[in-house]
Amino acid sequence: MAANYPFATIEPNTGIVLIPDARLDELEKLYNAKKKVPATVTFVDIAGLVAGASKGEGLGNQFLANIRSCNAIAHVVRAFDDPNILTDDATGSHEPSKDIEIINTELVLADLTTVEKRLPAIQKEAKANPKIKPLADILEIARATLDSGSPLFTVSESWNQESLAWLKKELQLLTLKPVIYVFNVDENGLSDDELKQKLVQLASPAQAVFICAKLEDELRSLDEADRKELLGSYGQTESGLVQLIHAAYDTLGLQSYLTAGEQEVRAWTIPRGATAPQAAGVIHGDFERGFIAAQIVDYNDLITAGSEQAAKAAGKVRTEGKTYVMQPNDVVEFRFNV
Repeated sequence: MAANYPFATIEPNTGIVLIPDARLDELEKLYNAKKKVPATVTFVDIAGLVAGASKGEGLGNQFLANIRSCNAIAHVVRAFDDPNILTDDATGSHEPSKDIEIINTELVLADLTTVEKRLPAIQKEAKANPKIKPLADILEIARATLDSGSPLFTVSESWNQESLAWLKKELQLLTLKPVIYVFNVDENGLSDDELKQKLVQLASPAQAVFICAKLEDELRSLDEADRKELLGSYGQTESGLVQLIHAAYDTLGLQSYLTAGEQEVRAWTIPRGATAPQAAGVIHGDFERGFIAAQIVDYNDLITAGSEQAAKAAGKVRTEGKTYVMQPNDVVEFRFNV
């Protein structure tokens, strides 16, 4: 929800967004499928954060509780001036860096409190059990990083993966979550490369996406042809929402594989690097437990061949086992026994 006052959003609003995938359209025609099921991304619109949130100011405690359940944070930052919008500055001027600083500071302070509460107990355990020492060490590093004012996601890539997984699971630290900065610009800002470069630097090392909320609102009421025409008039090929979906997939390390048949064609979301049995488990746990093999054809090879039978005749369909790492264009049929 958008409005010209703070806390227009109180309770989290959840939206499940279909991921546009032209491959499904082609597979639907190829198989004459009865149903098409795209992959989805779930976005949760959470109330804004104010200075002092880590101490309960505004909707701070509620915000922090809601954000712990998210896999990544998409921080929407206003990047345009408008005297009609309520701000601390009567001129309506606005500095995106201030919004980013407030969010980062509050999340850092919340994490610092969590780490400082847990650290003494872990240090005590480590003295009696040397196996705990790596956890105490990683908490020490986390405390020092947070104490310097830096979010943990800016340095965590170099950390021991086992210790990092423990931090994420046991402490649910907020600044370990990957961040996407969604800069809300005006119509002119969409084509202002100098402004965009400045905002990219401001977001670094996180990913930056640029949207115009006013334009996105207009696009909602248009059909596909009119949407393309309107986007083109602003020099855009994709809506801000689609760009955000791509950014979310990239930030979370996700990809989609495909299944196809007469009943339905469908895209399934898996982590990059997932094996064939793990991918099968996304459809049903029994598929993973009883996995035998995966019959796979590359999407482009399938479309070029014109049918599954033609692809088989051309030697493009192959059988892969348990160690096979899934690829984004895989069209798969799993074989299993339970």
